[in-house]
Amino acid sequence: MDLVDVEREMARLDAAYRPVAIRPVDVADLDRFKNLGDAVQADLAALAVDDQAETVLRAAIDLYAAGDETARAATRHLFDRYPSFRWAAHLPPDWDTAEEFRARLIHLSACDQGADPRDEILALRDLCDRARRAGVDVEAVLREVAAMSSDADRHGTGSMRGILLGCR
Repeated sequence: MDLVDVEREMARLDAAYRPVAIRPVDVADLDRFKNLGDAVQADLAALAVDDQAETVLRAAIDLYAAGDETARAATRHLFDRYPSFRWAAHLPPDWDTAEEFRARLIHLSACDQGADPRDEILALRDLCDRARRAGVDVEAVLREVAAMSSDADRHGTGSMRGILLGCR
């Protein structure tokens, strides 16, 4: 898949995910609010596009990792342009290898802090903790992915490169 194919598929999946992603949350209904995570997961599962989204996400990650700065900037732009895809598409939750840790860090890097860098920082810390428990050389992978990451401070919390290098 090239970048044009990735964008076409990302746009299609973004449109599929959008109704779930932007649905208002009724915080007055306490029972519904307590079960919001399960309800959202059920709504996403009903779309039956997880496998397609993973394929597109892995292609975007591969393009980002193999590309030059221009290709990486274009990939970051896609994650900005298609926020429902960025929100809903994820790699499988079960992993324990350096390669899968690297893929998840590249995904974070390509999302370039997403809509809220605090969420990305928490996800990064969780990934690093999990990788350490799996015996992965976390610092080496952080340095590698930081080198391909943006140096722009998009939200006043530092750049993605700085966030990755600061996670020890």
